[in-house]
Order: sequence, then structure tokens, then C-alpha cells
Amino acid sequence: MSASVETLLPLVVGYLLGSVPFGLILTRLTGAGDLRAIGSGNIGATNVLRTGRKGLAAATLLLDMGKGIAAVLLARHVWPGSEALTAVAVVLGHCFPLWLKFRGGKGVATLMGVSLGLAWPIGLAYAVVWLSVLGVSRISSLGGMSAAVAAPVAAALLGDAPYVPALAFLAMLVVFLHRENIARLRAGTEPKVGGKK
Repeated sequence: MSASVETLLPLVVGYLLGSVPFGLILTRLTGAGDLRAIGSGNIGATNVLRTGRKGLAAATLLLDMGKGIAAVLLARHVWPGSEALTAVAVVLGHCFPLWLKFRGGKGVATLMGVSLGLAWPIGLAYAVVWLSVLGVSRISSLGGMSAAVAAPVAAALLGDAPYVPALAFLAMLVVFLHRENIARLRAGTEPKVGGKK
């Protein structure tokens, strides 16, 4: 198999795994409506939570994490050395799924799965930062962005330098996709988890 195909396959497989819209699928199957017409229109767990279905939100979170882990572990087994590329592809697939006109999620849960798949200490650091910031601030976007930024820092500090470029790129992507949230944070209008709409 040529080197170009060896590079292309993990990218394609990662993208396709990432583009499975679990939040949209679960809300439709359970009669919770079209997720794209609810709240922010996002397909991630935070928007699923706006349906009032906490169980669905938790399932979406776990499944979005799971596809990140699965993509990286598959790449490690089938295409060793392509884990970082596959990590980027699966998050891009989640954020920009072809079949939803490239309007997907913001990548926070999938990036956590990717971090765990690359090296569990990076994933642990990601989870600790995410939950700590979320617990203190009760602001989902702030917790997610903080965790995303923590991932490449953790990789560098823990000696996983080969993963730093991919994780740094994905951190910038997550922050970019939260630009409207950042504007609301600056204005003091970003909603809190469990707060009144």
C-alpha cells in the first residue's frame, strides 16, 4: 500500500467516525425533536441538555468521547504512527460533518476522547481541568475551552511531544468555535449550567 493511501485512510476513517451525530440521532430516536432547532442548534451534549433530557445529554457526551477514543485506538492498531492525524480528523468530522452541511458540534467531548486515546494522562488532565472549571464557574463553554487548551500543555509537560502540534491545533479550533460564547463571556451574558434561560 502506498504511503499516500496509508496517510489518507486514517484521515478518512477518522473523519467518518467523527461525523456520526450521536446527539442528533438520540434526540430523534427518543422523540426529543430536531436538535438543530433547539437552543444553539449545536449537536453536542450541552445542547442536548437543553431538551431537559439529562440522560440523553450524558449518553451523547459518552458517545462523542467514545468515537474520539475509538478513532485513535483504531489508528494505533491498523496504522501505527497516524494517531495524531486521526485525532485531528475525528474532531474535524464532529465539528464539520458533511451530511449536516458542515454544521456540527464544538468538539469538546470528542477532544477529550482523543486525549484519552492518545495517552490517558493527557485525558486525565483534560477531564480534571474541564470538571474543575465547570464546577467552579458552572459555565460549560469556559470549562470546555480551558480543558482544550490544557491538553497540549499537558502533552508537553508529560513528555508526549509528538502529540503537541495536533492538540494545539485542536485547542485553537475549539476556542474558535466558541467565539460567540467568548463574546457572551465578555458581556457577562453566557448562561450557566442549571441556570434560568
